[in-house]
Amino acid sequence: MAPTLNHPAGVTFVDDAHRSSSVHVDAATYYGGGEAFTRSRTYSHSHIHGYNPKRTPLFEEDTHMRARRMSHDEKSVTSPRRFLIDVEETIRVVLEQEDTDGDFQISITDAGPKMMALGTATSNGFKTFDIRGTYMLSNLLQELALARDHGRKRIVLDEGRLSENPVDRLSRMIKNSFWHSLTRRIDGDGLEIITADPKNRTGRVQPRIYVPHGEPAMAEYYRKVAREKPHMNLDVQVLPPKPDDAVFVKSLNSKPGLLALAMNEVDDGKGGRTLKGIPFIVPGARFNELYNWDSYFISLGLLVDGQVTMAKGMVDHFIFEIKHYGKILNGSRSYYLCRTQPPFLTDMALQIYNQLDRSDVESNRQWLKRAIQAAIKEYHTIWVAEPRIDPKTGLSRYRPDGLGIPPETEATHFTHILEPYAEKHGISVLEFSEKYNKGLLKEPALDEYFLHDRAVRESGHDTTYRFEKRCANLGTIDLQALLYKYEVDIGTAIREVFDDELALEEEFDLAPFPPSVEAYRNPYRECSTSRLQNSEEWFERADHRREMIDKYLWNENKKLYFDYDTVLEKQSLYESVTAFWALWAGCASEEQCWQLVSQSLKKFEVLGGLVSGTEESRGKISLDRPNRQWDYPYAWPPHQIMTWVGLERYGYLEDAQRLAYRFLYMMTTAFVDFNGVVPEKFDAVKLSHLVDAEYGNQGLDFKMVPREGFGWMNSAYQVGLSFLTMHMRRAVATCTSPEVLFGSVANLDNAVAKAALAATDPLGLAMESLNIAGVPA
Repeated sequence: MAPTLNHPAGVTFVDDAHRSSSVHVDAATYYGGGEAFTRSRTYSHSHIHGYNPKRTPLFEEDTHMRARRMSHDEKSVTSPRRFLIDVEETIRVVLEQEDTDGDFQISITDAGPKMMALGTATSNGFKTFDIRGTYMLSNLLQELALARDHGRKRIVLDEGRLSENPVDRLSRMIKNSFWHSLTRRIDGDGLEIITADPKNRTGRVQPRIYVPHGEPAMAEYYRKVAREKPHMNLDVQVLPPKPDDAVFVKSLNSKPGLLALAMNEVDDGKGGRTLKGIPFIVPGARFNELYNWDSYFISLGLLVDGQVTMAKGMVDHFIFEIKHYGKILNGSRSYYLCRTQPPFLTDMALQIYNQLDRSDVESNRQWLKRAIQAAIKEYHTIWVAEPRIDPKTGLSRYRPDGLGIPPETEATHFTHILEPYAEKHGISVLEFSEKYNKGLLKEPALDEYFLHDRAVRESGHDTTYRFEKRCANLGTIDLQALLYKYEVDIGTAIREVFDDELALEEEFDLAPFPPSVEAYRNPYRECSTSRLQNSEEWFERADHRREMIDKYLWNENKKLYFDYDTVLEKQSLYESVTAFWALWAGCASEEQCWQLVSQSLKKFEVLGGLVSGTEESRGKISLDRPNRQWDYPYAWPPHQIMTWVGLERYGYLEDAQRLAYRFLYMMTTAFVDFNGVVPEKFDAVKLSHLVDAEYGNQGLDFKMVPREGFGWMNSAYQVGLSFLTMHMRRAVATCTSPEVLFGSVANLDNAVAKAALAATDPLGLAMESLNIAGVPA
């Protein structure tokens, strides 16, 4: 009989540690336990005192001696392969051997051997197995970084985490990791993270929070936080009753700060009550605050991932912003007080409402009521009120108030615009900027330029040649489609949920209807509380807007919607993919939809999905006329998602699936080839995240493991997967080109087709992109 083996207390063995856990659980679960060891015959040799394999995971000069792995190589049939790894030493070796460009990432542009031997757990590390290729090695680096995060010195790592299906891996990381890393909360526990503002270039980094007028308990709460955390040096300020006055907002430029958002009253654990911030998701990278239209697309991803409460909280913040700041803000910082962004509140609220827990129907109904009431206020006081509405046409415009130079932009962003004015006055650009912002120098032409620049930023499409020096005058197709959806959504909610009667509790002016110059010239306005809202008037507003869209924006000859210039009184013939937002909103006729799909879709469809506009509309690019990030050849998640949903709505599911596949193919290949990157946007023609545009790209600056991805790109992946068939999902997981999967380039125009056929070498495309971005290849 074999002698009994006595082991030290608390020791966990490999077999025990992996018996009940899944290979693909989140990192906290996978690495959250203690150290694991193997059952060796002599316990002293089980590496309990350190990892010291006979063969190091470094090849040095013997890479040429490694036989190529063949399909008939021996495979483990009894159990999945696991590796015994010293975390710090292996991180050092991987980076030293494979990270040849020194960016702490393993990508296809690195020139290492792309092969590393790891000791197997069942042999105590004495036998090794080769890990090969960019994807597995970058996954190894990511897993090591995650193990380090959880304080692990040695790990037993499943090969399955290195060879994991990339679609499953990315979707899992978004759901279990990225959303968590992008979560913020404005209260005593979350202030130190959320007050950090990468866009603050005043030189003053004192944390500051602005509390709206009429919230004394909130102001006192933050003053208490400031007293209890003196190291923060928190400055608490209370805003005036009208916080979006342009002169006042400009006065805050030298002392920017965070804007307070909605809070819940909770037990403080000491028998009393306190306030706690409602969590929300930020876009990521330099955008460390709550944003307007980003939040809508983020919420779609959250709903796919079952995070209904998080999405609901973001609507609560928007209701709070409309109540206290007069609008859903571009972002929750003081320099955004004058402007909003594309309106999505009604669809966002209705989608969340449909997924709320059905156990408390009345509570859900009251929540939706608050959201619809807020949307009605925003609609009347912002979108169909002057100066945003053009009374003559009835079209709404992006036309925010504001004075001076937008302070949140990069320091040199407007230098080329300001230089001629500085030379005219014989002073430096910096001195001119200061005097212009203070109103000491008057330049009407520059005022006009910044009116349009602020409008571009309010549109969310900052920047594009589509809007250059004219945005504030344009009734855009995207804004009209969104407001049509508002009108339909509000009417539908009133009819279906509120028994066709809705009382408004806040007092504000109702905009005249139907819109006309005479009606808006009349100073009389009906008060919001004077009568009940009903569905009929909202459907009438929607019908009227659809008629105006057809009259001013639809171009029968070109089979496309165009923006309408309300000053020049003609269409602006820039071809924008936002024309397809009319399908999302449902304001296009079946015939218009057919013409859009059959005649115009091919103008925007490229290898990686839909570009923002056509190359012809953008015009030639030169040193004096550089790329703009919302023009060709760039692709953004909002445009993809809106078009997918719109096409599906009108019955063109196969087209939606094809476009979704293209975009997810581009995302997946970047994820596989570039260490798990999930960026803000892509060059959809070159299938590259290394873009040559004025703001560069966001979501690229991470070491070893991606932590956040980027808000709406995360959502695009989760939403996009819901459009794919199982066959498509398997194909995108193997990075099968769309032109291989769909069998032709018939859906693309000639120039794009040629580019698609040439795009067979991912490394070549990556190196070309590196050269374009000014990085030595």
